[in-house]
Amino acid sequence: MTSQVAAEVTPTTPEGTDLLTVGVEEEFLLVDPHTGAAVPAVDLVMEQVPPELRGQVEREFQTSQIEIGSPPGLELRSIRHSLGVLRAALADAAERAGVRLLAIGTGPVDGPLPPVVDKPRFDRMIERFRLLVPGPGNNGMHVHVGVPDPETGVQVLNHVRSWLPVLHAVTTNSPFARGEDTGYASWRSIEWEHWPSVAPTPFLASHEHYERLIRQLIASGVMLDEGMLYWYARLSAKYPTVELRIGDVCPSVDDAVLVAALVRALVATALTDIAEGRPAVNTDHHLLVAAHWRAAHDGLEGDGVDLTNGELRPAWELLDRLVDRVRPALEEHGDLAEVTDLLGGLRRHGTGAARQRAVFARTGRLEDVVADVARQTRG
Repeated sequence: MTSQVAAEVTPTTPEGTDLLTVGVEEEFLLVDPHTGAAVPAVDLVMEQVPPELRGQVEREFQTSQIEIGSPPGLELRSIRHSLGVLRAALADAAERAGVRLLAIGTGPVDGPLPPVVDKPRFDRMIERFRLLVPGPGNNGMHVHVGVPDPETGVQVLNHVRSWLPVLHAVTTNSPFARGEDTGYASWRSIEWEHWPSVAPTPFLASHEHYERLIRQLIASGVMLDEGMLYWYARLSAKYPTVELRIGDVCPSVDDAVLVAALVRALVATALTDIAEGRPAVNTDHHLLVAAHWRAAHDGLEGDGVDLTNGELRPAWELLDRLVDRVRPALEEHGDLAEVTDLLGGLRRHGTGAARQRAVFARTGRLEDVVADVARQTRG
């Protein structure tokens, strides 16, 4: 629920958009190494984090969560390196504290609900929203990509909103909760929607419209402040970026790098469309809600909603369509070869949700699911 990663954009050129930097935030779950149940261990883990990395590690909303933020970078290899170093260091810190680090959307094993981190803002959230607190850790991935100015950023939000259900499906990584299969690929998404300010980003007329909606939502009481604007894509309140925040945290660095590359290419494609005067498609809000529900339910292993006509299509077909759409931007950023390779791995192994279910199908033990996620988390 915090935002600490800044991503910058280099100046545009007469030939079109220049290369964009990208930054990634990831939230993790802390669990008992024996039972797999979430544990309120964030303070113990923070004490074990190497001093040189503490500026990139934070407490999150619940005491069973911890967050990292990569420095923004132009090259995917710098994002990969940062995430790899931070994940390994945090996994080591968790082990020294007697717990285990999981890159997972929510806690798969039943257990007591860990308390909220002791912060005045979080106390106010609990006082107002009471039982809307999600289950034992609600862990997402947020990707920041730079934009030249807020007005352009609002146009980018309009252009990307119809593609976000596809990315939602790619990141599904929370099929289990309370000790059983929920029937959803991303149960985190379903829990997260309990908060009244969680929603697809509306179609926005201008930056003034964006700011007016924020003021009105705060006045209505559904948000305490701008930080509680939990739209699936938004402008950062601190940095010159758009922030896409639809996904579960990815199980592995490979998955995270793939999503970061696709998000950056999607934003770059939007900037090109804006520069060339191509309007954004104003997809109906309720159809967009349906597409996100379907993505949370099926992931990539089932169907998705084709927002051009409202019909169901294989989710992989929609992902292939997205990749074709952003291919020029992938080529421009030098990411096409790596994305192609990572997509091949995703097609072979499935989403995080599919991998968890595969382990459970083999062994029938959630403890084995937890161990496998821990292995992927560390890399």
